[in-house]
Amino acid sequence: MIIVYDHLSFVIASKPAGVNFHSEEEAGFVVQMSEQLGLPLFPVHRLDKMTSGLVILAKNSETAAVFGKMFENREIEKYYLAISMRKPKKKMGWIKGDMTSARRGDYKLLTTMENPAITQFISCALRTHERFFLIKPHTGKTHQIRVALKSLGSPIAGDMRYAASDEARKEERGYLHAYALRFRLDDEVFSFISPPDEGERFISSECREQLHLWNHPWELF
Repeated sequence: MIIVYDHLSFVIASKPAGVNFHSEEEAGFVVQMSEQLGLPLFPVHRLDKMTSGLVILAKNSETAAVFGKMFENREIEKYYLAISMRKPKKKMGWIKGDMTSARRGDYKLLTTMENPAITQFISCALRTHERFFLIKPHTGKTHQIRVALKSLGSPIAGDMRYAASDEARKEERGYLHAYALRFRLDDEVFSFISPPDEGERFISSECREQLHLWNHPWELF
């Protein structure tokens, strides 16, 4: 597990794709990080098993509560990368709507707006059939980005839940990555970027070239 930044009261770590966030049959990401650092860590948000990238882990319950309030107040900016093999209905903009449970643990996007999931994105073409997305979720619903891109007609490549299963099985991983974080804590602004290093599509030269243009994602929204 890679430690991106080690602060007195929190850690920014990079989660690999395919690792459970919480322990199930084997030790999950939080437990592995706690063992690596030799102290109990408190997760303040989570990533799906298929998703790689940046995670904030508090070193004490007080800091965890502070981060929890910051997430609740939308004071933490998060930016994600995704690749789809399907052209979206629109190339940039907003995806808004209530989310509800569907079959077998899936979620779906509704047209109602009582407590909507709100997602902002831009996208560009990479190689043949590849569509690259830079995504800023403004809310933190379960499976929000995965459902949002499916609603555009562009499910994430390798997503066994929301993409066509026969196509998803051919991919090395699910192509969703927590790319950047930015927030203010104790009057200090923190910003972190961690490009993906797993998955052939993410490490292609075309993808790397585009990431040079997206290396300050908070300036693009």
